[in-house]
Amino acid sequence: MNPAANFNLALQKYFRRGIEIPPRLRFHARMRQSPLSAIVAHCQSLLRPAAFDDYEGAANGLQVENSGVVTKIAAAVDASLATIMLAVAADARLMVVHHGLFWGPTVPWTGPRRAMLKLLIENDLAVYSSHLPLDAHPKLGNNALLCATLGFKNLRPFFLERGHHWGWRTDARVQRDLLKEKLGGILGRAPLLLPGGPPLCRRIGVVTGGAGSHLRIAAAEGVDTFITGEGPHWTYGVAEELGLNVFYGGHYATETFGVRALAAELSKKFSVPWVFLDHPTGL
Repeated sequence: MNPAANFNLALQKYFRRGIEIPPRLRFHARMRQSPLSAIVAHCQSLLRPAAFDDYEGAANGLQVENSGVVTKIAAAVDASLATIMLAVAADARLMVVHHGLFWGPTVPWTGPRRAMLKLLIENDLAVYSSHLPLDAHPKLGNNALLCATLGFKNLRPFFLERGHHWGWRTDARVQRDLLKEKLGGILGRAPLLLPGGPPLCRRIGVVTGGAGSHLRIAAAEGVDTFITGEGPHWTYGVAEELGLNVFYGGHYATETFGVRALAAELSKKFSVPWVFLDHPTGL
């Protein structure tokens, strides 16, 4: 058996569901290297995590360090055992993620949790996480980039919560069904539509991820159409009461933009290659 096959079989032992490691991610040649400290410092300056009141457990910034050198960057929406395995297979030394490692209780470090720690340490893999700071960034953020991909112009700050505007809004004239079709083409999945508003969308707001629980914030800021990732069942009735169209495009699908843009920015500045690890949740 060749070395690549041995390596991938070893990785499978860490994950009982047996995720297949895509061939295109295996054994990339190393290129130039950059100090981890310089990359982290640039991220901190760019994203300003200290300025944001994020959710408890977000732990924005460097969550796991390596020996100090980065030769390749892997971008992923979520830090999980599966994506860490993919990063190891890609020969990355830094993972840039939107959802980090510490959202809930992180003890005990047994079973899959121990396997994850073992993979990180033995493969010299650092993890940098940026949650709300990456959502809100005007250039690299999930919201700004989804708006740009949709072709929205003249964007204005939108969705004030926790002292910051997280999203963007625009004035437009687009038929609701056409917007649904365009959004589906961008996200690679048909969005779920709550048709509580007018068939002609005129004032559209975008907040990626899980903002569906806050439809009243969106409506209070004057939009008739709200694009986000996901929301609970009861929001259907609320959307009808508020006269609001709501598009649920998927939490994962709407938040692939920021980590890819951040990794590309770091790759350009520090001359190290990067790869996006696509591990969709379907949620």
